Amino acid sequence: MIDSQAVKNTCNASVESKGFCFYKATNGIKRHLAVDILGFPFFTHCTKASISDDLGLIEMLSINIDYFKSKPIELPKITILIDRGYHPEKLTQALEQIYPQIMSKIQFELSAKPSKAEKEANGKSGFVPVAARWVIERSNAWVERCKSLVKNFDRTLARANAKLKLCFIRLMLKRLTTT
Repeated sequence: MIDSQAVKNTCNASVESKGFCFYKATNGIKRHLAVDILGFPFFTHCTKASISDDLGLIEMLSINIDYFKSKPIELPKITILIDRGYHPEKLTQALEQIYPQIMSKIQFELSAKPSKAEKEANGKSGFVPVAARWVIERSNAWVERCKSLVKNFDRTLARANAKLKLCFIRLMLKRLTTT
């Protein structure tokens, strides 16, 4: 599952790491996360907030392209669940330019959105959470529990990404010690 989260900057953040996200009306950075079915990180990447979700995902996957190159073609495809903010055709086209065989190893799937009829049949209205999507949203919530990640205090995007990875390392260590 993949999603991005816009984070506001503080006055400490440098101009090189700032951008304005019109969609979320946030001046800061975007954290792009790819997580497994348990919500633990697979890949992380930080960009300016002005970078689109599609471009951020392309950057994140191209940085980690060696993972996909090393995956044997005989194994089943990796299904990447994305929300409606991403455009699978655009992603496929850009990734095939970077690594032509990538689509034989991965596939994109748009997360299901309940229709009005389905909501009425279940007796619900308004916002209805999609179970699969809440794995990534829970991961974003875990990140928000790290005080140093509530806002972007870092001067570089690399440092912001390193802090994000440290937050997940701490979380995974906590999970290991409690089981």
